[in-house]
Amino acid sequence: MESIQILDAKKHVGETVQIGAWVANKRSSGKIAFLQLRDGTAYFQGIVVKSEVGEEVFQLAKNLNQETALLVTGEIREDSRSKFGYEIGISGLEVVGESHDYPITPKEHGTDFLMDHRHLWLRSSKQHAIMQIRNEIIRATYEFFNKNGFIKIDPPILTGSAPEGTTDLFETNYFDQKAYLSQSGQLYMEAAAMAFGKVFSFGPTFRAEKSKTRRHLIEFWMIEPEMAFMHQEESLEVQEQYVAFLVQNVLDNCDYALDVLGRDREVLKKYTKLPFPRISYDDAVELLQKNGFDDIQWGDDFGSPHETFIANSFDQPVFILNYPKAIKPFYMKPHPTREDVVICADMIAPEGYGEIIGGSERAIDHEYLLEQIRAHGLDENEYSWYLDLRKYGSVPHTGFGLGLERTVTWLSGIEHVRESIPFPRLLNRIYP
Repeated sequence: MESIQILDAKKHVGETVQIGAWVANKRSSGKIAFLQLRDGTAYFQGIVVKSEVGEEVFQLAKNLNQETALLVTGEIREDSRSKFGYEIGISGLEVVGESHDYPITPKEHGTDFLMDHRHLWLRSSKQHAIMQIRNEIIRATYEFFNKNGFIKIDPPILTGSAPEGTTDLFETNYFDQKAYLSQSGQLYMEAAAMAFGKVFSFGPTFRAEKSKTRRHLIEFWMIEPEMAFMHQEESLEVQEQYVAFLVQNVLDNCDYALDVLGRDREVLKKYTKLPFPRISYDDAVELLQKNGFDDIQWGDDFGSPHETFIANSFDQPVFILNYPKAIKPFYMKPHPTREDVVICADMIAPEGYGEIIGGSERAIDHEYLLEQIRAHGLDENEYSWYLDLRKYGSVPHTGFGLGLERTVTWLSGIEHVRESIPFPRLLNRIYP
């Protein structure tokens, strides 16, 4: 008898197999017990018929507690009524680990309660589905960049400087000097691009922003590609191809998870159509002002309501191009014909999910960058290595950063970013 995961059930229809599983729920009807089981790959139903297993096994099945761990033996059958499509006709049960008074019962619980029990909440069907989509986005990310000639480079998490200033950074002692938890690997990826041409990183980043919005985490993961000998328009093409690739792979490989989440596939399919629309910052401000957003003036950064309105005007991810220089970091390339804007773009996701990508062409003139570092009040000695990149074979280059959790939130169709990461770190939460 073979031990399998239920995800492989279609290969074993009609066979008797063994599966390690947990009891998510149960109900009984006369002489039949229905067990809702999960094995880490999917939720599925197990059916125990008293006349087929005998009194002892049947009573065991009826009295199982929620989250008891089992070895289940039985025959795999197709089940067209379930989201998963297969069930197991149980002939044998062995309790591996008992469970008593499981705190997350099949009823409504408050968010704080669920977050306090995040280590257990991950077992629920919705959270399980979200993590499957997260995993697919990660898998597809590696596939996309590997097949497009990128090499993965890992930037440091502890840094002595900050690409966007130290205001929102976590400071720590690094022996006899200050260090910071990284808010971005970008500057290091620029160095890597000068060595390898096309590179990407994928790792944790940290922002000490005192924000409680549904879009913000203190610790989150970013994918940050950087490309030498490339201008902004070429980068925008890479960005939209990458995002469309992620959406398509979620559609192709996450059927079960999308069903659990009730995500509309037809809506997602719209996000695979290229090219994505583009609008300048100037035109975006004008669009907002014409539609009743009296709070926005040229030079302001966009807030959540502004981004939502702009994205919903296009019904697709949209690039907002060339923001004011005053509200963007020092390293962005100035516009060739305007002094007030830089060559950059944010990609805004539709359905109210906000910015998922920020990117720019990078300034390549040594003196300009030095001037900007000084103007931003940064220590030029800390950036001497970065300035070296402009002294020894500087070339046009561009890059961007995609926030993994916001992308997971968007493609899953969930409301809050805290459910898009296994153990979220929020303004007032570092447990569990």
